[in-house]
Amino acid sequence: MATEAKRTKVDDDSPLQDFIQWCNQVGLALSNKVYVSKEGTVAEYGMLAKDNIEEGEVLFTIPRSALLHQGTTKVSTLLEKEKSSLESSSGWVPLLLALLYEHTSSQSYWKPYLSLWTDFKKLDHPMFWSKEERDRLLRGTGIPEAVDTDLANIYREYTDVVLPFMTRHPDLWNPDTHTLELYTQLVAFVMAYSFQEPQVEDVDDEEDEEEEKPPNPPMMVPMADMLNHESNHNANLEFTPDSLKMVCIRPIRKGEEVFNTYGQMANWQLLHMYGFTEPHPQNINETADIPIATLYEVATRGIQSDLDQQLVEEKWEMLSQMTQEKGAFVFGKQGCLTDTELHTFLKVLCMSEDEFSELKENEGWEEDDEEEEISQTFSNEGLPGLKASWKRLIHEAARHTVRSYRVGGEGEGECADSDRALIEDKAALAGLSSRQHNALQVRHGQKNILYRLMELTKS
Repeated sequence: MATEAKRTKVDDDSPLQDFIQWCNQVGLALSNKVYVSKEGTVAEYGMLAKDNIEEGEVLFTIPRSALLHQGTTKVSTLLEKEKSSLESSSGWVPLLLALLYEHTSSQSYWKPYLSLWTDFKKLDHPMFWSKEERDRLLRGTGIPEAVDTDLANIYREYTDVVLPFMTRHPDLWNPDTHTLELYTQLVAFVMAYSFQEPQVEDVDDEEDEEEEKPPNPPMMVPMADMLNHESNHNANLEFTPDSLKMVCIRPIRKGEEVFNTYGQMANWQLLHMYGFTEPHPQNINETADIPIATLYEVATRGIQSDLDQQLVEEKWEMLSQMTQEKGAFVFGKQGCLTDTELHTFLKVLCMSEDEFSELKENEGWEEDDEEEEISQTFSNEGLPGLKASWKRLIHEAARHTVRSYRVGGEGEGECADSDRALIEDKAALAGLSSRQHNALQVRHGQKNILYRLMELTKS
C-alpha cells in the first residue's frame, strides 16, 4: 500500500507527468512494473519497482530518435556544417550548443524532458561551491585541483569557441541569454546525466591496435538519466542499433529502487562529476591517490651527500622517460591499482649504484615478473612481504599524503580522528550540510585506504 501512496504523489508532479506523456508520444516504452518518483528514492527523481522483477526483464526501451545530441537537435545541420570550428579539448561543444538552443526554445521537441531541470539549481557539483569552501572541505582529495582545471577549460572553451560561433549566428543564439553561467550549468548537466555509447570492436581494427579510436561524444538519454547510481547496481543500459534498453541484471523486489551504474567510480569522482557520494563503506570502488611527486620527495628525504642526491635524480630522470606520464599511484580497497608503475619506480629507486649503472648500460631490463605476480605482490595480501626498503617508501609516501588532508590547524591524528568520529556519530552527521557530508565521505574513504596501506607497510 505504501507504493500506491507514493504513486499518488507522483501524479501531482506536473513536469514529471508532462515528461511521461512525452515519452509515450516519442515511442519510449516503459514497463508496467516500474514507475518514476521523488518519494522513496535516494535522491531527487528515481525509479521504483511496482512488482517483483526478474533478471533479464527490460524495464524500458528508448528509440534512438528520442536521444538528444548534436545529430538530433533542430540545429544539427548547422552544427555539422561548421563542426571544424567547434573542435575543443573536451569535444562537448556541439552537444552544449544544441542544449543551449533546445533548453531556451519554447518550441523544442525535448521541452517536456528539459523542463525537469528548470534552472539547474539542484546540481551541486564542487564547481558551484566557493573556492574557499572547496579548499577547506576537499583539501588533499584532488577535487579542488580538478575543478580549477575544469573552470579554466570551460571559460576558455566558451570564450574562444562558443562565443564567436554564437556571434556568427545571432538568429539562433544570443550571448545575453546563452551566458557563460548557463554554459557552465549545462557542462555540469552533461557531466551528471549524459551517456557515452561504448566503442564497437571492429575486426579490421585488430591490425592497428596501437591507434585508439576517440570516445563517442556524450548524449542525453531521457528516462535512463532518471535512475540513480549505486556501485552494487541492479540494472544496466544496453545499446542496440535501433534503441537503448535498460535491463534488470539481478532480481528486484517490489518497492525497491532501480539503480544503474555510472561506472567504477570512487567517491571523489562521483562528487566531482555528479555532485554526490555513496555513504561509507558502501562504495566498493573507493580509491586514494599517492602523487608521484610525493614518492620523489620521500625518496630524497634524509640524503646526506651530494653524490647520493645526484644518484636519486638520475634514477628519477630515467623513470620519467621509461614510464608513461601519470600523476599518481592509485590504491583501492584491495591494493594498488597501478601496480606495474609502482613496481618499476620502487625497483629503480631502491637499486644500488652498481645495479643502476648496469641498468643504464643495458638500456633497461627484461621484466622477469609476470603481470599477475606483480598484481599479487602489491595486493593487500602481498604488501607486508615486500622488501623493507620498498615498504618504507610506500609507508612514508602514504603518511605524507594523509597530512595533506589537514583542515585549519588540526594535526595529522586529530584530523583523521575527527572524520572517524563524525562518520560514527549519527547525530553529528545529521547536522552537516550536504556539502560537508559529501566532503566527509570523500576524505574518510580515501584516508581509510591510506591508513590501511600504512598498517600493511609498517616496519
